[in-house]
This record gives sequence, C-alpha cells and structure tokens, in this order.
Amino acid sequence: MRIRSDVPRRAGLGLATLGLAALGLAALGLSPRAAIAQEGLALTVDGPAIVLTNVPFSLTLRTEDGENARYRVRSADGRELAAGDLPIRAETNVDGLRVAGEGLPLTVEIEADQGSASETVDPPRFPGWISLLPPLIAIALALIFRHVVVSLFFGIWLGGFFIAGLNPLAGLWRSIDTFIVPSLADADNASILIFSALLSAMVGVISRSGGTRGIVEAVRPLATTPRRAQLATFFAGIGIFFDDYANTLIVGNTFRPITDKLKVSREKLAYLVDSTAAPVVTIVFVSTWVGFEISLIRDGLRIAAEQTPDPALAGALAAASPFTVFLSSIPFLFYPILALFMVALVIVTQRDLGPMHAAETRARTGGGVFRPGSQLMVNTEETGLDAPEGVPLRWYNAAIPVVTVVLVVLLGLYFDGRSGAGAGASIWDTFGAADPFKAILWGSLSGCIVAIGLATAQRILSLREALEGWLAGIRAMTMGFVILTLAWSLGEVTNQLATAQYLTQVLEGSLAPELVPVLTFATAAVVSFCTGTSWATMSILLPLVVPLIVALGGAAGFGTEAGGGLLVSSISAVLAGSIFGDHCSPISDTTVLSSMASACDHMDHVRTQLPYALIVAAAAMLFGHVGTSYGLPTWVAYVLGIGGLLAVMRFVGRPVPAPA
Repeated sequence: MRIRSDVPRRAGLGLATLGLAALGLAALGLSPRAAIAQEGLALTVDGPAIVLTNVPFSLTLRTEDGENARYRVRSADGRELAAGDLPIRAETNVDGLRVAGEGLPLTVEIEADQGSASETVDPPRFPGWISLLPPLIAIALALIFRHVVVSLFFGIWLGGFFIAGLNPLAGLWRSIDTFIVPSLADADNASILIFSALLSAMVGVISRSGGTRGIVEAVRPLATTPRRAQLATFFAGIGIFFDDYANTLIVGNTFRPITDKLKVSREKLAYLVDSTAAPVVTIVFVSTWVGFEISLIRDGLRIAAEQTPDPALAGALAAASPFTVFLSSIPFLFYPILALFMVALVIVTQRDLGPMHAAETRARTGGGVFRPGSQLMVNTEETGLDAPEGVPLRWYNAAIPVVTVVLVVLLGLYFDGRSGAGAGASIWDTFGAADPFKAILWGSLSGCIVAIGLATAQRILSLREALEGWLAGIRAMTMGFVILTLAWSLGEVTNQLATAQYLTQVLEGSLAPELVPVLTFATAAVVSFCTGTSWATMSILLPLVVPLIVALGGAAGFGTEAGGGLLVSSISAVLAGSIFGDHCSPISDTTVLSSMASACDHMDHVRTQLPYALIVAAAAMLFGHVGTSYGLPTWVAYVLGIGGLLAVMRFVGRPVPAPA
C-alpha cells in the first residue's frame, strides 16, 4: 500500500466525530474530544484512540482565547510529562508521551492571563501486543478460510472493539464511522478507486468494441507459447516504470486475455504484475516514488546531523544531497532487483514452486486458468463485456486508448511537477514534485474518452452501447473495490492502534553496525506486512534508522568515496524491506490491485506469490545486506544471489507441463 507521509498525523481521524457533548456518547463507545471552558478560557484536546503501555503517543492542544498561555500534561500520579507554550488559534502537538501502570487518566492544564482551564484525557489503555491482533488475525483467517471479505471485516471490528473499550456493539459502529468512512474519504484513496474504475470502464469499452480480441489476434503470431506471453507481460511491466498503480492495472488488464488464451494461470499473471510494478518504480529514479523517498532521506540526514557530536560528520550530513544519497542506495536495493531476476528466471526456466506449480499445472492441463470456486476480484464471465458478433477485431482500438493513458500520465506528471519544482528543475525533481494521483486520473479519463470516441467514430458501437460497456467494466470491479476499501480500513486500524510504533520500539536496540541493514530490512518487512503499507513504513523508519546507524558509527567517512557504506545500505534496507512486506501482505493495496487487474482470487494470489517473495528476501538478506556489510562487493553479492535463485529453481522448482 502506498500512503503518503502524512499518515502519522491521521491517527486522530477516529476522533473527528467527537465535538459533541459527552452526555450519551459513552453508551455508543465514543471518546469525546475535550472542549472545556473555565474562567473565560476554552481548551480543546485531541487524544489517541487508545494508549499502549510504554509506547509513545501524542496529544493535540488548541485554545482560542488565551494570552500568554502555557500548558502542562500530568499523569494520574501527578508527574509532569510535558510543558510548553500554547499559541492562540494554533494547534500544538505534544509528542513522546508515555504511560505505564496507573498513568491514566492524564490531566491537561493551561494557564493564561485570562485564567486557567484543565481537561482529563482517559482513552482505553492496553498492552502493546494487542495492536498486532487485528492485522494478524485478519491475515490468518484469510489464508486459512479464503473468505477475504469476512476476514478483513473481522480485523476491522476487532480494532473497533479495542477502541470502544471492549464494547462489542460499539466496536461494530466504530468499524464504519471510524475506519471505513475515513478510508473512503481520504483523497488519495478516492483517487485510486476512481482511477481503477475509469481504467476498468475503458477496458469494458475496448472489450465491447472488439479491441481486446483484436490485441489477442495481433499478438498471437508472437506470443505463441506461455513463455512468450509471460515475457511480453514482464517487459511491459518494466516499460511502465513511472507509477506502480498505473503499471499494475494497465499490464494486468491488457495481457489477461492473452495469457488466458495460452493457458497461463491467473495466479501466475498476478505474480508477474505484482513483482514488476513496485520493484521497477523503486529502482528507476524518474517515478512517482522518487520525491517521497528523497524527502524522507533528507529528513533522516537532517536529524542525524543535529544529533551527532562530530562536527565534521554533522557538516557532511547536512551538506549531502538527498538525491545523490538516493542514487547511491540503488545498488543496495537487493530485494527489488533480485525480485525482477526471479520473475525472469521463472519465465525462462518454466519451472514453479509449491502452490504456483499446482495452479500452472491446472491451467495447462485444461483445469481452468483460475481455481474452481475462486472468488475472482473481477467478474470476467457474463459481464456484458463480450464483443457482439460481426464486430471487426482491430488491435488499435485497444492499443490507442492504453497508449493514451500512458502518455497523458507521463505528460501530467511532467507539467504538474514543473509547476511545483520550477521551469529549470531537473527531470527527477520535476517528477518528484508532481502529484501522481492527479496524473493517473487525467490519464484514465483520457483513455475512456478515446476508447468511446474510436468505437463510435467507426460505427462499431452506438454511444449508448459504448456507455453500456463503460458501465459493465465498472460493475466487473465491484468485489475488488470492496476488498480494497476493507484493506485500507484495516490499515487505518493499525494506524490508530499504533501497530508500527509498537513494532519499531520492540525491534530496536543496541546493535553492531554491520547488523543494522539486515535487521532494518526485517523490521521494515514486519511493519509493512502488518500495516499493509510500504510508504507509511518508510516514513516511520527512515527518520529513525538514519540517526541510529550514524550513532553506531556506520557513517564514518561519509562524504568521501569509500565512506558511509553502512548508512547507504541501511537506507536501502528500509526501502527494500518495506516493498517485501508489502508484497507478502494481503491487506496491501498494491497486492489487491494486482489481483484485480489479473481477475484472480486474492488469497490465491497471496498464497502462490509468497514462496517466491520469501526466497528472494532470503537471498537479499544473506548475500546482500549481510554480505556487503562485512565487505562483500555488491557485484559479488548479486552474482551469489542470482546463483542461489537459479539453484532453487533448478533443484526445487518443477517443470510446468505444456498446454493440453
């Protein structure tokens, strides 16, 4: 899942409804926001949904009419936890608060020229490990029973149950008003839903106009075998390098009819789509990810420069170019790069492992490209998407709309980024300053207009028939929209339960600097897996890991040609580990989108992809992060890593039978 860096401040979304009076809200399980007036002062306090023992949390304070106001936060035993100035009509975040034992309720006091005011904050308090239960139980239930909708909703309800103070009925209400509605109201999430709907609608028009079958017929002389069809899918995934969402949806929807025709399983198509999208976007420095990653690296370097006692090192860190550091980190992105090699090996060798081998054998021997009884993310049967009899099968009726989407997205990224970065900015700064969600919306809408225009201008479809195909494409995505919304909502549960903060605190400690990259990779993977978001994981860990490795001496000589290798490797480990956990997580939106684009059962995709991701991660950790930390050259690490993957496919993988 890709969530921007404002994720941590969204932790108070569940309190947005709490401006009501306290009377009667307890029966509904709500924790009202404090707004108490005493002696002419008004104090507003926003607190967390719950508090975890010894895990840091924040309060947001605001006063409208206090001259020279100061605040104090006291625990139940009278200890002062924080104090400071409270400006008028401006929010003040009080960070780093911790409670243990009987530390609650907290008392917030303000004193000003006009008088004083105070308020009590008493959210439910639980041990930190309960924050892991909603995502882990939801994922376990989905893997075991394969009822992903029920499993995800149970995890959401469990989060609401904790927030409502163990009130089961109030937990049900919180599932809707605190998690699902805010997830849909988020502008970025809404953009993804609309983009997915428009792209699916475009595919609906293309299918009704015969363009999809035309593509299949045009590619048939080239993609004559399952291997060639998979190679074409792989190269298309590499070619659309500028955005992972656009990559996933365009490649999956475009190549699904081709792979279906050649009896390649939907599970294999979903794996090819998922394992090329994020790795390519992470590696290429002209993408929608680069600006976000560079901003996090810049923040980490700034914090490390402020904390290090070495003036020379502090100066080098402060003067370093975040973009140059990002470029230096690319060779250490072992998981994304090895993941691409793994995809290529699977295609070339035509060997598979575990559940994927069973899926491919089923498809090749006539058992169907998807498992009987599958809960397909897109309904590709009896959807009204088939072309009427006699429709000309023209490949360009599909190719032109798809190319339109790609070109408009690229141009949108460039022009939107140029307005933010300035006319003289470099291409990577321009792309980094762009809003990717605007660009993909512009592209998908343009594709719809072009698809409808082509179909009607050639008199293949009437305008009414084209619009019917457009609506049929959206209807086919209904199940995908439901699961995507629930996955986001469960991500909001982990956000409000401070799951990432708890995991980070548990896994950090005094370490040998050589072990920091591999442990950072593992930590990022666990956090990303449990929260379903790679971007939020990066935003949490990078500002922590960079100062940590600097404090442990891993940045010695930074700024020189041979220095700072462990620092760069640790930065790469955060990025790579976040992608690995995101790949494995059933609640990741990119995993869900891959299932949607491939019209695959979501849990079948997760189960079949997992062995490949784990094998690649093992090679990345052993040869990459551990090996290079102890002096192994990066090129040797890649040779050993690729050799290890090849050995696994040769001696563990089994050949897939030829199509019946």
